[in-house]
Amino acid sequence: MKLAFVFPGQGSQSVGMMAAYAGLPKIDDAMAAADAALGRSIATMIASGPDTDLNATTNTQPAMLAADLAIWQAWMAVDGRCPSLVAGHSLGEYAALTVAGALKFDDAMKLVQARANAMQNAVPAGVGAMAAILGLDPAPLAEVCEKASQGEVVSCCNLNAPGQIVIGGHKTAVERAMTLAKEAGAKRALMLPMSVPSHCELMRPAAENFAAALNATNFAPPQIGVLHNATVDVAGDAAAIRLVLAEQLFKPVRWIETIQKMHAHGVTHIVECGPGKALAGMIKRIAPEMKCYTLSDKAAFDVALAELS
Repeated sequence: MKLAFVFPGQGSQSVGMMAAYAGLPKIDDAMAAADAALGRSIATMIASGPDTDLNATTNTQPAMLAADLAIWQAWMAVDGRCPSLVAGHSLGEYAALTVAGALKFDDAMKLVQARANAMQNAVPAGVGAMAAILGLDPAPLAEVCEKASQGEVVSCCNLNAPGQIVIGGHKTAVERAMTLAKEAGAKRALMLPMSVPSHCELMRPAAENFAAALNATNFAPPQIGVLHNATVDVAGDAAAIRLVLAEQLFKPVRWIETIQKMHAHGVTHIVECGPGKALAGMIKRIAPEMKCYTLSDKAAFDVALAELS
């Protein structure tokens, strides 16, 4: 057995999501530590909402990081098996780096808050959008985006799984691409409830503004290999990590390649460490031969713990 852990990002959040882990150790402690690092109560927002507040990028990002890391700490507290390789989907990359020892918990929380603020401020509300395109391969969808751009930005942002790609950019260009994608044979084109068009050129100014926070943060050499979204490779030193985290904001999430590389490196079992089951669904489509577990609630946590011990 060779084990990898993956960490979800935006899109897996929901009000009340941590209630599913009642009875597990370290959960409450980790959420309290997240509140202390942020200087505000993200735990209360997770517990009580409202949805509109939790789904705002400036809240979603620290909330999901806190959730991912709380579940990881619970896993470690019960002597769960440690992975030999980790990765995170977009925001989840910060959880992966923290788990690998490259970031301290408090530094990760503060850095993600700075990241969220930079992204939210980069594009005025209503200007950008993201949409899921189902049933179209990357090459024809890239051609669709080029045709739809008409001087604006629209591109493939999240290469999630075969036949499941997220595009993003200017809202009007995204809408044109949705229409053209369906004409090109896409099964569905669905606008997503995202307040920021991540992983496209509209986020380049955010990356430039975020650089100051990255440069002010200490990074240690990772003790576990971390596959990065933008490069599908490891970045061993602090300078390389800072660079790849800045580029991640405006480069696509190459998730299909990330899972394929894990498989090529001999990974046989993968655990999705965080709320929800979104990544597990993608992994089953990318590499169905790998055994995939979720830690989506206490029952799933207990199953994974028993089978991976």
